Amino acid sequence: MARRIAAGAAFGGGSVGLLGAAGVGLVLAEVQLAKRSVGGGTAPIPPRGNGWYGLVYGHTDPLRMGILGDSTAAGQGVRRAGQTPGALLASGLAAVAERPVDLRNVAQPGAQSDDLERQVTLLLSDTFRTPDVCVIIVGANDVTHRMPATASVRYLATAVRRLRTAGAEVVVGTCPDLGTIEPVYQPLRWLARRVSRQLAAAQTIVAVEQGSRTVSLGDLLGPEFEANPREMFGADNYHPSTEGYATAAMAVLPTLCAVLGLWPETDHLDSARDEDILPVAKAAAEAAAEAGTEVTGARAPWALLKHRRRRRLPEPEPTQTEPAAPPPPSKEDANRT
Repeated sequence: MARRIAAGAAFGGGSVGLLGAAGVGLVLAEVQLAKRSVGGGTAPIPPRGNGWYGLVYGHTDPLRMGILGDSTAAGQGVRRAGQTPGALLASGLAAVAERPVDLRNVAQPGAQSDDLERQVTLLLSDTFRTPDVCVIIVGANDVTHRMPATASVRYLATAVRRLRTAGAEVVVGTCPDLGTIEPVYQPLRWLARRVSRQLAAAQTIVAVEQGSRTVSLGDLLGPEFEANPREMFGADNYHPSTEGYATAAMAVLPTLCAVLGLWPETDHLDSARDEDILPVAKAAAEAAAEAGTEVTGARAPWALLKHRRRRRLPEPEPTQTEPAAPPPPSKEDANRT
């Protein structure tokens, strides 16, 4: 497993070793600075948002969806249930499937990957029928609490395997890029980004091997967060804002629909979107480097790399046009004249 983590990340040797003694001292100082800066605001406890969505499509035969993971999955920082990632995904899924969606959110703010066992057990309890699809978003707290990557991916693999064995489809949103957090400065930003991508690549490998699909959250869809950090991050400078959660949820939605057979699937690879069939370790490394990338298993040891997220259309160039002729005067204007 450790070899695959190194191969999947494709970033070379140990990060701390590259910094040197002076660099380590600087990083430790910046860690303390970041701890004082992050969490300056108050992030409200997120509402669960459990219940039915899309009731306009009826009150029977719902799709059952589960949300597992940490504060990003739970929607830490939002105040209304409809703003949580689970509710956004359930609403979008209902609209595409034209069926109601029964959502159960068992994600726990502050959770690490070792909490997934408890969450899976809770989700598969007798009070809730086996979900049709589950979304797992986890990993950020593993990085900040320095959980060994080998342990982190082992917990994730076990959770995905249990859900798949129960009959649920699974979509994993891999570890976000902690290097995008605004109060984090260099070289700590570089180190956080490197470790986050290494874990995201390892998560991709084990999740695909267990039969799920992954979507790289990376920098939570980078350009928007880098260009608008005040809008995309919440009051605590750590969790996404309402707009940030909506952006991330819309990146996961196409894969969520595809895994249920609700999204057009084709064997044709779009070269304009850099889609390809690659060894799973290489696909994992490329996905970790570009947010919004889906990885799904093909014939072992290959994986399919897809970019389902719609890119922005270029702004139309202004065109020179003749000024419009003035309208003819009305009868009232003519009489006044």
